[in-house]
Amino acid sequence: MADTRREVERKYESGDSGLPDLTGVPGLESIVDRGVAHLDALYYDTADERLAASSLTLRRRTGGSDAGWHLKFPVAPGVRDEVHAPLSDTVPESLARLVRSRVRHAELSPVVRLRSDRDLRHLLDGAGRLLAEISVDTVHAERLTGEGGTARWTEIEVELADGTDPAFLDKVDKKLRKEGLRPSDSPSKLARALAETESAATTPQAAPAPAVAPAAAPKRKRRSRPVGKPVTAGDHVLAYVRAQRDALVELDPAVRQGVPDSVHRMRVATRRLRSTFRSFRSVLDRETTDPIGVDLKWLAAELGLERDQEVLAERLLSALDELPDTLVHGPVHDRLTTWAEAAHSGAHSEVTAVLDSRRYLTLLDTLDTLLADPPLRKKAAGDPDKVLAKAVSKDLAKVSALVARARDLPPGHDRDVALHEARKKTKRTRYAAEAAGPALKAPAKDLVKSMKELQSLLGDHQDSIMARRTLRELSAVAHAAGESAFTYGLLHGHEERRAEIVEAALPETWTSVRKSTDF
Repeated sequence: MADTRREVERKYESGDSGLPDLTGVPGLESIVDRGVAHLDALYYDTADERLAASSLTLRRRTGGSDAGWHLKFPVAPGVRDEVHAPLSDTVPESLARLVRSRVRHAELSPVVRLRSDRDLRHLLDGAGRLLAEISVDTVHAERLTGEGGTARWTEIEVELADGTDPAFLDKVDKKLRKEGLRPSDSPSKLARALAETESAATTPQAAPAPAVAPAAAPKRKRRSRPVGKPVTAGDHVLAYVRAQRDALVELDPAVRQGVPDSVHRMRVATRRLRSTFRSFRSVLDRETTDPIGVDLKWLAAELGLERDQEVLAERLLSALDELPDTLVHGPVHDRLTTWAEAAHSGAHSEVTAVLDSRRYLTLLDTLDTLLADPPLRKKAAGDPDKVLAKAVSKDLAKVSALVARARDLPPGHDRDVALHEARKKTKRTRYAAEAAGPALKAPAKDLVKSMKELQSLLGDHQDSIMARRTLRELSAVAHAAGESAFTYGLLHGHEERRAEIVEAALPETWTSVRKSTDF
């Protein structure tokens, strides 16, 4: 079983003079010598150092008070989330899964060994509470790949104790700088070890090709451009695609750990990618992007199993909580809660299985391949103001047609379907405007805002449809169990009314949207 803690620390260059005098640091009343610990750590990575490229560290360490496996994710400068697992001979599966979006099918093996003599002290306040740990670390680094290589250095590390105000580190920092120390240029020991032994290591190999290549497209001249400030229409589209690819990779561990809102954010990144491929077919060749879009649609649907469940459960429970007790007949709250918890547990298990699937990992590989060698069409080299604006306008016209069609239909199933289609096209237009934002500036920004407003309205309508379907199912189960179905019917009527309010507000909202857009 793995556990996670937030690590807040600062590192400083140190000579052979040891720990400077800390007298006068506000709030510090005493320093307790905790002796010298001998630490031996093996750092694991792929042959092409994919974890290091993402500023992640995975190590197996013995010695000291926290022997075991440690996986560290960067949060901010000097701040990392550290996931622990018990000591074992091989990489624990609980940690291997958290780096799978980076590692894919590559093997994890030791790349660096760090042996450190840690002279540790505890910094305490007047009540004897631990404020921080400060250590003088004498480090011997050995590269285990290529031709090897070694490095030695001494550094001072200050790590904040749990519950201590981070401002305490600023006070210690001020004192250490006054004593002549300077912050380390390296964010971690591993980063420094890799840098200082680089000359003796082999040149990292390129990432392996995807296990399954994208569908073949007709031969054409590729017009790739190095990553940098977008210039052409193709640059802007690829920058947006790259950002969403990165979001998928970075959110993967959070989804596996059940971090709140992570599933939603990953699903949004998936939908943004698919929408971008569909909206900008004049920029990226669809013979390459359409097959990727199929896999993106699959991934979004799988992620939706959990996200939709979260939204629906919250909606129904909130509506129930607003009812007076006199209108709640039977164990409605217990039944809703049990349904929500059971569905969430099953959905999360399915999502994590999807993230371990070959199809998902191949999708990530395929996105990497597309970005490395983009299937750019002729208009990709064009003026972004013209090319991107035309694509966004085309999407907006589709939204307009769908809204008009829905408004002309009588209330019922057909209108519900039309409004749902309008909602999906609204999202697509919003994402296209987001991608075009850096080029089109204010008009794109205004359109994003308008589409979010319309999307929210139409989303409420679709959520009402799903809520009514669920209430009918739960009502039938309750009735079969001999319970009253009164409250379920009451909630169903409430949802019908919410849908009617949305439909009544749509004409005015759409008029406002059209007036605020400049496309």
